[in-house]
Amino acid sequence: MQQIRKYFSELTDNQTCRFEALGELYAEWNARVNLISRRDIDNLYERHVLHSLAIAKFIRFADGSRVMDAGTGGGFPGIPLAIMFPEVHFHLVDSTGKKITATRSIADAVELQNVTTQQCRIEEEKGLFDFVVSRAVMTLPELAKLVRKNIDLKHQRNALPNGIICLKGGDLNKETVRFGKDCISADLSDWFSEEYFLTKKLIYLSI
Repeated sequence: MQQIRKYFSELTDNQTCRFEALGELYAEWNARVNLISRRDIDNLYERHVLHSLAIAKFIRFADGSRVMDAGTGGGFPGIPLAIMFPEVHFHLVDSTGKKITATRSIADAVELQNVTTQQCRIEEEKGLFDFVVSRAVMTLPELAKLVRKNIDLKHQRNALPNGIICLKGGDLNKETVRFGKDCISADLSDWFSEEYFLTKKLIYLSI
């Protein structure tokens, strides 16, 4: 939690309590369902919560926005973002029932009224959203092909055009080059000083 407060000093008491509760909740659920790597549970706040919140450094979602978390797994980046943006609706989608059950339980435990969950494949989701977010679910071209149908092209609520925001690592030139100027890459090390983020990137693709 010290890392979260370090980079997001504007948190309310309610948000702080919710973030603090995640540690015990994820430890409990991870013992039953492999939500994240078991060797990573001690690094939950840095490698999962703070990593997810890199999106909040890139864009401040406008109130009333709708965001889909494609392949949410254990609720990342959706749950941390839902805590950060209580007036934004987050729809968390994953094809694995056990993970969705755990994610729904964690969202309920911290009383997130702005989260819905759905067990389905990404291509089966028909809803429209301002943004689709994900954490290293698949390559950007593959993801864009699946979720273009889910981007609302008629309504713009935010400073950035509606589109896709991904958290990924490594050399992403092969994934992004085909999209040209529609694609923006940002280094997470510009926002976070921890060594873990040196090779991590955020990719934004306007649709």
